Parts: sequence; C-alpha cells; structure tokens
Amino acid sequence: MTTTRPLLEVNDLHVGFPIRKGFFQRTVGEVRAVSGVSFSVPRGTSFGLVGESGCGKTTVARAVLQLLEPTSGVIRFDGEDVAKMDAVALSRFRGRVQAVFQDPFSSLNPRMSTGRIISEPLRVHRLKPESEIKAEVARLLDICGLPARFADLYPHEMSGGQRQRVGIARALAMNPELIVCDEAVSALDVSIQAQIINLLEGLQKELGLTYLFIGHDLSVVRHICDQVAVMYLGRIAETAPSDPLFASPKHPYTQALIDAVPNPDPDYEAGREIVPLEGEVPSPANPPSGCFFHPRCPRATDRCRREVPRLDPVEPGHMAACWETGTLVPAG
Repeated sequence: MTTTRPLLEVNDLHVGFPIRKGFFQRTVGEVRAVSGVSFSVPRGTSFGLVGESGCGKTTVARAVLQLLEPTSGVIRFDGEDVAKMDAVALSRFRGRVQAVFQDPFSSLNPRMSTGRIISEPLRVHRLKPESEIKAEVARLLDICGLPARFADLYPHEMSGGQRQRVGIARALAMNPELIVCDEAVSALDVSIQAQIINLLEGLQKELGLTYLFIGHDLSVVRHICDQVAVMYLGRIAETAPSDPLFASPKHPYTQALIDAVPNPDPDYEAGREIVPLEGEVPSPANPPSGCFFHPRCPRATDRCRREVPRLDPVEPGHMAACWETGTLVPAG
C-alpha cells in the first residue's frame, strides 16, 4: 500500500572523499563517490540500486542511514530533512530505519548469543520491559523462520542463511518502516538466497515494510524490487519500474549488464550475440568528461564526450541519461 508522499526522498545527493598527501595531509583532490543522485521510494515498495562494485550504491545507502555525511544534497524521510533533525528526532529516525548487511558473520558480535544480539536494541531503546524481552526474542525468531532454541546459539554455531535471518530479526526488533538491504543475499548460496528473498517478501506483505535494496545480482533485484535504478561511477544511468527496465533497457550500460547474465535456455544462449564491454571502469578521482560511460560505450559520439547527459524521460516512468537514446517530453 502506497501513499502520496514517498517514505524516502533523495535529491541531488553528492558524496565526496578528500584525497590527502604529504606530512601535513594536504588535500590534493577528491573521490566523487556519488554525483547528483536523486530518487524516491514510496511507502510499502522496494527500490533497487544496482551496478558494478565501486559505482557508489553502498555509499548512497550509508548516507541514507546517516553513517556518513553527504557533501551536498537533501535526504528526506517521511517528509522531514534528515540533516536538520535534532538529537531526539535523529534517535527516532534511527529506530524507524534499519539495515541488513552483506556479511551475516561479520555483522554479528561473535561474543554474544543470538538472544542477546536481538534483545540489545530492545534494551538500549527501552522498547520492552525486561520481563517481556525473552518472549519478544522468541517471536522475532519465529517470524524469521527460526525456532526459539536459537536464542542460545552463537553466530559460529549457525549457517550463513541462519545468521542472516538473525540479522533480519535484529532489524525487525526496532519495528522499522524502512530497511536498507546492502547486498543482503550476495554472500549466500543460491538456494539460501531464494529462502531469504522469500522471507523478505513475506515480511514486507505482513508488516508493510519498505526496502532500499542494494545489489549487483540483476536476477535477485528484478525479483524483489518494484523500481530499479542502475548506477555507473556515482551517477544514475537509468531508472524505471523493474519489468520495463529488464524487458527494454534504454541505456547501453544497462543493456551490457543484462547481457552479462547467463540464460538457462541453452538454445537461447547459443543463438545470442554478446558484445562485451571494453576497458575498465574509470577512477572516481579522475572521471572522464561528458558522459562517464563514453570511454566504454559502443555508441558514443562527440557529444557524449563533451556534454553530461541529463536523466530524462524516454518513456512514461522510464528515464535514461543517454544522448543517443532520445527523450520523451512529458505531457503537460
């Protein structure tokens, strides 16, 4: 169920990291990790950020979680500017927004039992009296598909999928509205990935959760996300609802990512022609002029090398930052 106002809005987000050298650590440059990213996530939906490693998607997630300070731009949660929140509002925000991380082993304290891991936010934020915490831990384990006896186990005594379920249960302890899933299934076996994805989808329907899903596995993102944005070198190259994006990609980078995914049909796989991308991803400390993708793009023109393309609509609800795709002027 969605509302008129998006739960999360990111407008013109920029995140840079200074490059320092010498004894006095003088700033000599900047790594532009995120450059002008904008998107919104309606309540109760799943929004996916995809792209190669180093494209800036995790940096966007960390900025949303307020784990790092953006260089510029605005992040609004439920209509409120996160940067302008006072200590009380920020504490409330951190309860309403939780994260599930990539590595379920390193994200859990190896010296704490599962019961302590899940109950810690309940105690810190005083959400439950001590007499009710054990029952609440058992309830959270149950909705994540684990029996109550797992409260006595330590992370090293569980499998990767079980540890990730514990991470999800810990996130749910705060009764959040938005969960940032940062490569939440990429460290798991394929069969376990399917179980965790089904769990996330079931929890979304049951609890009305909203997801910001960070990933590089296109098949996973396509399955779980309603809207997808493809990032390249800190910018959004294309964004659209999931099915139209994968059925008819407009940006050559999106097409290259989709082409790189193997197809289970051997006849289809044998008959298709794949044009692999040439070259390497440029350094975010020294990005190319114009379109960041032009050094690797088979359709690049002189205009692509000179001018930065805008993220414009090419079809209703479908936007791409590409001079060669053509733009569709919105009606009205």
